[in-house]
Amino acid sequence: MVLCIEELQTLELFKVLPQSRLEWVCDRADEIKLSEGEILVSEGDAPRGLFILMSGKIGITRHSEGVEMPLGQHSAPEFLGEIPILTDEPIMVTLIALSECRVYEIPPEDFLDLVHQCRDFERTIFRAVQQRLRGLESFIRNREKMAALGTMSAGLAHELNNPAAALVRALKDVTPALLELQRMNLVYGQQRVEEEHTQKWLKIRDDGYEIINNDILDPMTIADKEEEILDWLEDYGVENAWNLAEPLAAGGVEVKTLETMMERWRDDTTELRDMGIRWLAISFDVMSTIRNGLRGAERISELVRSMKSYSYLDRGAQQWVNIHQGLEDTIRLFSFKLKHGVEIRRCYGENLPEILAYGSELNQVWTNLIDNAIHAMKEKGILEIKTSQFDNSLKVEITDSGAGIPIEIQSRIFEPFFTTKAVGKGTGLGLDAVRRIVENRHKGAISLESQPGKTTFKICLPIAGCSHS
Repeated sequence: MVLCIEELQTLELFKVLPQSRLEWVCDRADEIKLSEGEILVSEGDAPRGLFILMSGKIGITRHSEGVEMPLGQHSAPEFLGEIPILTDEPIMVTLIALSECRVYEIPPEDFLDLVHQCRDFERTIFRAVQQRLRGLESFIRNREKMAALGTMSAGLAHELNNPAAALVRALKDVTPALLELQRMNLVYGQQRVEEEHTQKWLKIRDDGYEIINNDILDPMTIADKEEEILDWLEDYGVENAWNLAEPLAAGGVEVKTLETMMERWRDDTTELRDMGIRWLAISFDVMSTIRNGLRGAERISELVRSMKSYSYLDRGAQQWVNIHQGLEDTIRLFSFKLKHGVEIRRCYGENLPEILAYGSELNQVWTNLIDNAIHAMKEKGILEIKTSQFDNSLKVEITDSGAGIPIEIQSRIFEPFFTTKAVGKGTGLGLDAVRRIVENRHKGAISLESQPGKTTFKICLPIAGCSHS
């Protein structure tokens, strides 16, 4: 079916063209019929022509993190497909028929001829492009923020899991051990043992607590002691000696001390024969368990503190920011990605002043740059972070040992929608957001230097603060 002028003029875009041009467009338009579910163009395809939708509905989707996300839809009459022609970039979205559709395609060279020859047509096209790009960018930015939040939440949950599990385990293990210690104290108390002997046991226990709490003994020393104590316990005839040797060694107990303290009980036929040994071992075990539980609780508290500081939840938009704290908070929240093969080298300048800045937004900058660095190194390599001061600016340099960014695309790396990642793996807005936060919000500067094995992003921020734009 041939496109007619009356149909063409139902679109505001073509009302500005004279009759001769309308006839010219109709002569060059090729009809395309689509069934429901049929794809017109796919994300990543080379640019096609300008599409004129005369009947039906076409859906717009974009691949994001393995999922085809709907962005919106076009209903007839409508035109679409102009952006890839004007930018000479691959198609950014997938267009799929939501019903039976009748579409006409105008070759790209003919469309560009119209843009160049008719000022009103050009103005209408660029207004539409601006509106559509703004909508697409807004959607993708929100998706990227949600994806970043999801990644951060998953990492935080992973990091919280281990200390939380340690804390739960500690609380579960301590209860029966404390009950057993109470029972032993009661049995021992009924023996009316002289005070001097009792005080010796308490001294050994307290010294052991001191050793455990302050990590005085290194693992190799403990291992050597454990083997020596195990031999003595087995020779003494203690059941499950292997279970007692490790806590006794951790508490720094010497074999000669055990020999001295147990001498009077060696011929006892009751549980008192080895109860002192078990009392010491359980006491040290309880102390170690509590110590591990406290470390877990401290780790949880540290992560929550970092997350709160990272997002500046309890402060206004602008605040005095310590650059090092922001970097460390970000690194801490990325520890689940860093600990398997990324070595961090810090070269922090001394006595750097705080700056008045949008703290949460600056942390987005560090998040994007560090995440990109980890990805570039495939989670194995050296991440170097350097800070310094010169004149009235702070400089932050983030360097990775990845493959580098090819020189032919380095000038485009901060462009909106430009990405070096595969389709669906990156939106191309991360570095654009970094540039806008640094340059627009903080009146700073960002630059890139890259070669194989070394890529450095340099960020300069004015110490005087930033505007309230």
